[in-house]
Amino acid sequence: MADTPGAVLPRTHPLADRTELTALTGGLVTPRPNLSSVLVRALPGGPAAAAAAQVLGAALPVRANTWVATERGKVVWLGPDEWLVLDDTTEPWVLEDRLRSVLAPLGGAATDVSAQRTCLRLHGPHAEEVLRAGCSLDVHPRVFGPGSAAQVNLARAGVVLLALAATGDDFEVLVRSSFAGYLAAWLIDTALEFGPHPS
Repeated sequence: MADTPGAVLPRTHPLADRTELTALTGGLVTPRPNLSSVLVRALPGGPAAAAAAQVLGAALPVRANTWVATERGKVVWLGPDEWLVLDDTTEPWVLEDRLRSVLAPLGGAATDVSAQRTCLRLHGPHAEEVLRAGCSLDVHPRVFGPGSAAQVNLARAGVVLLALAATGDDFEVLVRSSFAGYLAAWLIDTALEFGPHPS
């Protein structure tokens, strides 16, 4: 059973005060609601990884620079024995406890890192162009198609970039929360280059 913290502070999105972000980018950039994020460490193909897969409803991806869908979110490959679990509906401490309870006895680990990163969704016909303006990675869908993930610099901010669609117009960007305001300002400025948007 999960240990519920005694006093739970409300989760506040780092971009809660940037209400103009979606409007100024014509809907291109949308802050995602607070996601639960848990870092998982396990031996690939080992019993701990299998136990995590049972909890998540999907196997941990073993191919570098990929992500897979789970019953409630995604699992992103970060390294040979490291994954980032993203969950849309489960509270962070509950997700951490579920994973830790099956991983720890088998030599694995699970750590809540939900406050570490903020998620932004880039969706629309200019999403690829905006990314190209600040990222050296080729994000064309024939190279960086759905299920692809990369740890790259976007406008000099370290991000985890996820491709969501084969059309090259739908991405998620996970950026360190302390850089979220900076990246939001850069995205607004860059998006404005691709046409008029409502103010």
